[in-house]
Amino acid sequence: MADPHDRSDRFELIAACDEETLAGFANDVLEDDPPLLIRQDPRPKLLLQQVQEPVERRPFNLGEVVVTPAEVTLDDTRGFAMVPGKRERAALSGAIVDAAVAAAHEQTPAIVEELRAVEARQRDQHRQSWAESRHTTVTFETMEEQQ
Repeated sequence: MADPHDRSDRFELIAACDEETLAGFANDVLEDDPPLLIRQDPRPKLLLQQVQEPVERRPFNLGEVVVTPAEVTLDDTRGFAMVPGKRERAALSGAIVDAAVAAAHEQTPAIVEELRAVEARQRDQHRQSWAESRHTTVTFETMEEQQ
């Protein structure tokens, strides 16, 4: 189970969160007009996607994917987010959300609750996907030695 208070887990959950939710939380965090410095403007970039090939377990460069990173400093706390695709608003909002959770902002409990819900939805979608593909499973018979 992912922990929204763990930064690595939080990065993954923010990347999976929908843009409107992230923007809503970012607006709530910025409501009192705290000092905000945008350290890295949200601009789409290409990122090399590397996977491990299943036979020899060696790294394999699958290709490039489009991502949008952003970095902010909010009340002296750094926040970062990288979201898939060309989604500047989601990346900037995600970086603000990351900084808010890292700084234990008053919105943190609501943000953490939503990030946990995102994880639950991901887990359910994953299970459903596997369930739908189960009928395509192939079982191989073993050949017994003939004497």
